[in-house]
Amino acid sequence: MQFKSLSALREHCQNLPTGNEVAVLAARARQERLTKPPGSLGRLEDLAIWLARWQGTNLPTLDHVDILIFAGSHGITAHGVSAFPPEVTAQMVANFAAGGAAINQLAKTAGASLKVFPLSVDTLTDDFTRGPALATKEFLQQVSLGYDAVDKDADLICLGEMGIGNTTVAAALCLGLYGGAASDWTGRGTGVDDAGLARKNDVITRAVAQNSSALSDPLTLLAALGGREFAAMFGAALACRHYGVPLVIDGFICTAALAPLAALHDDGLAHGLCAHVSAEHAHKDLLKRLGKKTLLDLGMRLGEGSGAALAINILRAALACHKGMATFDEAGVSE
Repeated sequence: MQFKSLSALREHCQNLPTGNEVAVLAARARQERLTKPPGSLGRLEDLAIWLARWQGTNLPTLDHVDILIFAGSHGITAHGVSAFPPEVTAQMVANFAAGGAAINQLAKTAGASLKVFPLSVDTLTDDFTRGPALATKEFLQQVSLGYDAVDKDADLICLGEMGIGNTTVAAALCLGLYGGAASDWTGRGTGVDDAGLARKNDVITRAVAQNSSALSDPLTLLAALGGREFAAMFGAALACRHYGVPLVIDGFICTAALAPLAALHDDGLAHGLCAHVSAEHAHKDLLKRLGKKTLLDLGMRLGEGSGAALAINILRAALACHKGMATFDEAGVSE
């Protein structure tokens, strides 16, 4: 998919499939016949039905699970908003390739394929305190790249990211979308000290003021305050919706990148499951605004899709019960 204009992308964001209601009814009926009190498996039952809706079958599968990690570099790192230099982004991409990162281990544990997309990591985006981070043409290219990264035959896609400085980017995007003060959305990210936190607040405030003309349109705002990995994650989420692939969303950064889709369509993230609540304090507020509950709260703030990877085995457990349990009739158990 190659998006040639913001208007074409906007139309694709506003005309979204709603999932398969027939599959939902069949999956719900099966849950009611399994050898357990109704609702006794709690959210595991809901997860199985959610998978059924977006896969379009009452007996979903998780044989083909992909974790997609998009990596990008940010010009605002020059302002000292991170405890690490921007070179670490490319170095971590190499670590992913060598199998040495946390996400490598978690992907193996979950039985998922890991695919990493370095997006011009040796080239910083423009400093968004002076203007848009990405020109419209490059923004559309990155959205298209993310869209094409999704295998339409996948059973499940998990999204994650890598990019020094991208908690600052996520916070700026949230401030632009929802307002408030920079401090409402800003956390310590990679572990900045008080002075670093103050710099982040200042950079975010100036960025939103500089790009105020973009505040009325979520797509223009994503280009102005996002980055390459933000645009690519947005494109991947959009592809999942149109292909009928359920989506697992990682932490604060990933959720912020997809929030413009919810701003463009009331149910824009209905196909997305938020895996965990990040230790970044703003994530809780963002989740509340999106009407999302998470599966896990483990105090994580690593990124890399690490929280999304942990959700996979919970989904596998939900499906194991949904498909493997006997019905009352099969087991000869009185209702």
